[in-house]
Amino acid sequence: MKIKRIEHVAVAVKNMQASVDLLENAFGLKLEYEERIGDIKLAMLPVGETYIELLDGVSRNSEIGAQIPERGEGLFHICFEVDDIDGALAELREKGIKLINDTPRAGHGGSRIAFIDPSATGNLLIELAELPAGH
Repeated sequence: MKIKRIEHVAVAVKNMQASVDLLENAFGLKLEYEERIGDIKLAMLPVGETYIELLDGVSRNSEIGAQIPERGEGLFHICFEVDDIDGALAELREKGIKLINDTPRAGHGGSRIAFIDPSATGNLLIELAELPAGH
């Protein structure tokens, strides 16, 4: 498996607009785009070759909405960009690494994503993403 870069660092937030404003005003970052996937709103702010991804649960039943009352705002996961997500998942399975997603699903910006079970990574949620061609 070839990891190209850290594609993004995802942060769970209670208030998307307040978090975007903070990153823009305090650090000079600029919002590149916002998107909604299911019951999660996300905002992507580039930092060099990577992104800060802000995640806001639309409902308390969402993965993000359920986490914040328990764990508060903060780091949610780290995403590695890979060339071939199918091959990466096959390699991890061969190594006995427990996966949350056995097959890729639709992700941000038209990417294909999958998550590794945190029990296999020292309790760190890791996402793999294969970006669409030309991205």
